Amino acid sequence: MPRFEYPCPGCRTRSNLHDADCSFEGVAWTDIEAAYVDVLSRLSRRPYGEEELQGAIDDWGGLHSAALSRLRGDQRVDERDGDLELLTAEAYKERVTHPTMEPLQTIYEKGSVPGAHDNAVFALIAFYEMVGLSWEETKEQMLTWLEESGTWTRGGFEEDTPEELVDSKKHVYQQGYGWKQAGKEAKAVIDRRL
Repeated sequence: MPRFEYPCPGCRTRSNLHDADCSFEGVAWTDIEAAYVDVLSRLSRRPYGEEELQGAIDDWGGLHSAALSRLRGDQRVDERDGDLELLTAEAYKERVTHPTMEPLQTIYEKGSVPGAHDNAVFALIAFYEMVGLSWEETKEQMLTWLEESGTWTRGGFEEDTPEELVDSKKHVYQQGYGWKQAGKEAKAVIDRRL
């Protein structure tokens, strides 16, 4: 099941090392976690209207607003009929296994081509780690993608099987690398060739 760690609502770091331009640099990590807990503890019980949620949390402030915005942006919270609703782990997993933001959407939908394989596989694995899929879920999703997108049948891999390819990239998952640069580079090659 997808896991959740409290990312900085500004730069997504999970430590005190923020991006240079992050507006939350210097904010106590316990305050960041507390803002998420305030929001999540209410939404885990039932849906709330946004104003109702703000009223239910003592000292609602900018950190709470930023945490809610991050939860929405990361697709953990959805709005239905004017109410904010926390997605179940299963609904969240289903939603994030098909990336909808570029450059990942192109990689996922078109598949990869020789010359882009390393960056495409790297980007998808890093993305699935970032959104909280376990390694087993990530591996399963990658094997499905390699087959359904036609990526594996296009060839150009050193590995003998899709399983061997995905296993060779486990370090990307374990190290928590970012996906953006590799994704941009893979998309550029895919767009030129497909």
